[in-house]
Amino acid sequence: MINKIKRSIAEAVADLHDGAAIMISGFGDAGSPHELIQAVIDHGATDLTIISNNAGSGETGIAALLKANRIRKVICTYPRMAASHHFEARYRAGDVELELVPQGNLAARIQAAGSGLGAVYTPTGYGTLLAEGKETREIDGRNYVLEYPIHADFALIKAQAGDRWGNLVYRKAARNFGPIMAMAARTTIVQVAELRELGELDPETIVTPGIFVNRLVQVTPRSAAAAAA
Repeated sequence: MINKIKRSIAEAVADLHDGAAIMISGFGDAGSPHELIQAVIDHGATDLTIISNNAGSGETGIAALLKANRIRKVICTYPRMAASHHFEARYRAGDVELELVPQGNLAARIQAAGSGLGAVYTPTGYGTLLAEGKETREIDGRNYVLEYPIHADFALIKAQAGDRWGNLVYRKAARNFGPIMAMAARTTIVQVAELRELGELDPETIVTPGIFVNRLVQVTPRSAAAAAA
């Protein structure tokens, strides 16, 4: 019987390893899997490469990983957000490497990894510092930059609901990078607010099919508060 549900967040991330590349969903706070990120901190893995929309802000999520000095490199679009003081401090100290990627290119490169593409041509970044050292090409009179897929060892994703096969539905803007990250990682780990029985999710609303999900764990407001305590 296929059952991808784990009993605890700690069990879900038990095989994380030092040096792993980890995709983390979220656009700002929407769709950010804070409890899974905290589980990474508790696990102890270090020297991580984090692929996300941003480099964290405040004291939780990716910012907490930076504060704990677990991150070696960040691949993101917005490294400096309001209250992104932990990233700025680590970056200025030379503790963290940054690869800056325009948001559309970030999504395209992650999607390329999930779709099995070798590379993609994009006009974004052509003629700027972001294109230095990269192959360029003119296609139908327009200039493009060759960008390569971004793969990951793990993806940490937040969804609204899932079943034991790993089928997922998301809540509004919290959907953001989750679906493409689930396709691009070797191991996809998902925290959901609701667990549903097989057949309860309307097939027309399922965004991420279970084939792209390896593990999921239920995180309710009550369980999250207990974990924080």
